[in-house]
Amino acid sequence: MAENKIEEIDSEVLSVKQRFQIIGNSAALLNAISRAIRVAPVDLSVLVTGESGAGKEFFPKIIHQCGARKHKKYIAVNCGAIPEGTIDSELFGHEKGSFTGAIATRKGYFEEADGGTIFLDEIAELPMTTQARLLRVLETGEFLKVGSSTVQRADVRVVAATNVDLLEAVRKGKFREDLYYRLSTIIITVPNLHDRGADVSLLARKFASDFSHKYRTTPIIFDEGAMRLMELQRWPGNVRQLKNVVEQVALFNAGETVTRDILAEYLHPGGSSLPAQRQQNDDDRQKMLLRLVMALRDETDRLKERIDALEAERGSVRYTSVADEPVADEKRVTSLIKYPEKMLFDMSASNPLEESEKMTIQAALAKNDGNKRKTADDLNISLRTLYRKLHDLNIE
Repeated sequence: MAENKIEEIDSEVLSVKQRFQIIGNSAALLNAISRAIRVAPVDLSVLVTGESGAGKEFFPKIIHQCGARKHKKYIAVNCGAIPEGTIDSELFGHEKGSFTGAIATRKGYFEEADGGTIFLDEIAELPMTTQARLLRVLETGEFLKVGSSTVQRADVRVVAATNVDLLEAVRKGKFREDLYYRLSTIIITVPNLHDRGADVSLLARKFASDFSHKYRTTPIIFDEGAMRLMELQRWPGNVRQLKNVVEQVALFNAGETVTRDILAEYLHPGGSSLPAQRQQNDDDRQKMLLRLVMALRDETDRLKERIDALEAERGSVRYTSVADEPVADEKRVTSLIKYPEKMLFDMSASNPLEESEKMTIQAALAKNDGNKRKTADDLNISLRTLYRKLHDLNIE
């Protein structure tokens, strides 16, 4: 009998996952979905907790759609996005003339959602006065519009969400203790991405596929090293951060097999937080500098021969206008020919490695007449990395 019940619950969870396009099979995620399904038919207040970007917004929708109120209104309110001075009016409405700008009577969200569900996201951001009004609605179903003395009623189910430790907020006097216990009749904890194991790989492939389909780019493939690196990340921004990273990779590395090294550039721009990776980055930078210096030595010999020939042709001809003078690029190249070591050793005392890298990139750009694709090839770096370095080093 118990086995049949488990199979029934599993079937419901699978159905909800498909309906709301939830990706992942980790036990913590499935447990959270199962709790949402179980509480949906029971008209209790629910508190959804979890880190920012973990996907808390799915669970109020599951509760609403799987409950008896599914044919009524569902209204989502971001409490942190509404100014403190207008939050009472937004939630409970106001009477005409109740404050400056109140040119007409207005319904609030609770009146609009009568019979349905209200999702209060970032509930910890509510002012203390608004918390008192909310507590009254939860306990009695009654509220007052701003500027009115007439009591109104609303039959609304409240689902709240927060990424804040509300008990700690209660201890600090920033959240009402009675409201906390009224909201947290049922608590659903949404797991952070770091604790979802193989779900990271599933989500990454899904985001990459969606991006290539939407923007008609050539799909990318993550190799095992890249997948392992993703699963080891902390992901403080959770699913939202993963999607952002994958979409960047799908754009700038379209059609490529994404390796651990390629992915590391997006996860740790400007240098990895992993010591071994930081050392590898430094080694690669030194190799890039040395490789370019050797290439420039060969190039300077050829350029010197060309300039000597030009000077021989000009002879003693005087320049009659500014337009006849050597162009700036030619002067710069001439300077590099005469002083090739200057590129590496004329560095600022504050950050010699950064200055040498800047001069290396400038020299490569000059060599390739500003062609960034050729410059990136010469430096043996990706075009995206070159653009990032141009920005970071303030190179025009």
